[in-house]
This record gives sequence, C-alpha cells and structure tokens, in this order.
Amino acid sequence: MDLRFTKEEEAFREEVSVFVRSNLPIEIRNKVLGHRRVEKDDFVRWHRILYAHGWGAPTWPKEWGGTGWNAVQRLIFEIETLKAGAPRMLPFGLTMIGPVLMKYSSTEQKERFLPRIPNVEDFWCQGYSEPGSGSDLASLRTSAVRSGNKYIVNGQKTWTTMAHFADWIFCLVRTDPEAKAQEGISMLLIDMKSPGVTVRPIKTLDGGHDVNETWFEDVEVPAGNLLGEENKGWTYAKYLLGHERTGIAGIGHCYRELHLLKHYARETTDGRGRRLIDDVRMRDKIARLEMDLMALEMLLLRVATQAAGTLGPEASIVKIRGSELQQDIAMLQMEVAGPNGWPYSPNWMEPGSPKVVSGPDWAAPASSTYYDMRKTTIYGGTTEVQKSIISKMIIGF
Repeated sequence: MDLRFTKEEEAFREEVSVFVRSNLPIEIRNKVLGHRRVEKDDFVRWHRILYAHGWGAPTWPKEWGGTGWNAVQRLIFEIETLKAGAPRMLPFGLTMIGPVLMKYSSTEQKERFLPRIPNVEDFWCQGYSEPGSGSDLASLRTSAVRSGNKYIVNGQKTWTTMAHFADWIFCLVRTDPEAKAQEGISMLLIDMKSPGVTVRPIKTLDGGHDVNETWFEDVEVPAGNLLGEENKGWTYAKYLLGHERTGIAGIGHCYRELHLLKHYARETTDGRGRRLIDDVRMRDKIARLEMDLMALEMLLLRVATQAAGTLGPEASIVKIRGSELQQDIAMLQMEVAGPNGWPYSPNWMEPGSPKVVSGPDWAAPASSTYYDMRKTTIYGGTTEVQKSIISKMIIGF
C-alpha cells in the first residue's frame, strides 16, 4: 500500500492545523505545552469547541453525530491537534465505551447514552482493574447479584482514571461465580452518583491526581443498565481493549514532545557554552527517536486502514511501541534538562506557580511528564501481557 499522504489528505491536515491555531484557547495551549496541570474544565471546554464545529466525535460514524472520517483523517486529526498543544480528547466515552455501545447495546441504550458523549454531557470512566486483577483481568471479584429488576454491586476497582470527574462508569462485574473466569463476567453501566459509590484519590509518581480507587457497597443498578447479554462481558471487554490499546500509542503526544525536545536542546548549553543540539551524540539520539516515531506512524496507518472489526495482535504491537516511545522521549527530555529537571515539586505544575529553582522555566515542569510516562507500559495491559498476547495470536503459544 502507498503510505504517503495524498493532496486531499495534506489539505485536510492544513484545515485541522488552521482550525486549532484559531480556536484553541491560549491558556489551555500554554498549560499543555508548559507541562502544567490540565483540569476537567479545560478538557470539557476544548471538547465543546470541537463539538460546535462538528468535530466532537472524530472516530464515530455520522449516524451518531460523528465526523465519518476515514482512518487516515482520524490519525491526521490526532497528530495535528496534539502537536498544536490541545489536550487529548477524553477516550473513555469516545474511543472506549462509545464503540461498544454502537456494536453491542440495545437501541434504548444507544439513544440514551451515545448523543451525550461528544459534548461531554456525560463524563465516563473505566471500571476494569482491581487490586490483584489488573494484568489478570479475568480474575476480577467485584460482584453483581440480580435481585428483581436490579443488580446489587459490591467490590472495588482501582486505577480508575478521572473517576472523581465522572458521571458514569462502565464496569466489569462477576455475575456467575460458578462459571469459568471469562464466562461469568458482565458489563454494567453505573451512575457514579448512586448511593454506595465512593471514590478515593491515588497520588501518582508526579504528585498528580488522575487515578482513584472506586468502591461499590450494595450499589443498586437497574437491570436495564446491563450492556448486551449477561455473562458475555468478556467479549465486550476484549473489543473495547483493542480500541484502547491503539489509542495508548499516543502518536500525537509523541510528535508534540519530540518538537519540544528539539526546542529544549536548542535552548540548553553544556558546560562549555555549546548548544546541546550541536552535539553529534545528542543529534543522533534525537534522530533515532524521530525515526522510531516515523515507523510508528506507518504502523498505525497500516493498522488503522485494515481494522474493520476487532483488532488482533496489531493492537498489542502498537501499544508496546507507542508506550515505550513516549517513555524514551520523556527520558531524553530529562537528559537535556540535566540537574535543572530533578528538583521537582508537584506544586510547580499549578498555573501561575512561581519559579523557585535556577535553570530554564521548562526544565522542572518537564519532570512531571517523565514521571507520568512511567505508567504507559503498565495501563491498558502491561508490556509483558501484550507480548504474551502477540505470542499466542501469531505463534500459537
């Protein structure tokens, strides 16, 4: 296949680039490019700007308020918006539960939930991992017992990203404790305002609060909130994970951070007053990352253009390469920052925080990205788990 962009695709790239430059609020852009904390209101505000332009659901068909873009257009949109300093679009509704609802849910559920996602009328989060049931997801223990026209849910989920902002959670629960692990799981859509739902923060390595513990204590969930069939949740979970893992590749994020890395290297000098970008070893390291990023883009184009249904091992391959590349770029940013990057306090990520250390303004905040990127090879299935999936699906063991 020809992996070069056509004239029409290049025109589309320019259209997206011009729109973002003209419409992305400068304060949000400065937060993103300055590695400062992006808040819920920033995400919602950007979503609604895109929604008003008809771009609120880039990956969705027009039937449900999407753009109807093809795979190449979606990839271009992601790259250009993130390169320009836009925050990522919230994946939980758009690229996780949205496609599952379209494929497996009832007509009533589609009409109830899908129209509210592109404009962030409903903010979603994911209830998959549990203590002891992250990589081995099929061993989850959160239970849902049918009682008349409702389910009674008890258990705990962990690493629930943005649960403290969420209105709804799509949750894997065990509905048949006697069945084989994967066969006794269902997916419930749970209102986060339900009595018995408790969200507790987990502070991450960068000092931020993105992830949480979520507890369910005798939470009553209407039976109508069961997605698809009871005990078929594993099928829906695998379908969702394929979409999640390709999104974790973060190619737009990589392009933005590589651009910042080059800028940092031009602005930073060594002990003899030479710019780091003029050091042949530094240029070699940057060039290797850029080649890896180009290869990842070509891989994503191939995967995106062939993915008509459930993704196979390609999703795991993309997830591994993308998550590792994000870490590699962040690590080289820290190498460029040198000792100016290590005196780090989470308070410096807040907008308007004073500069309290010597060195360039970007150096200490860049540490937050380095710390944050340590988790990319864990969430969505660890690298080790992805390699096992690839081995089983391609080699057979």
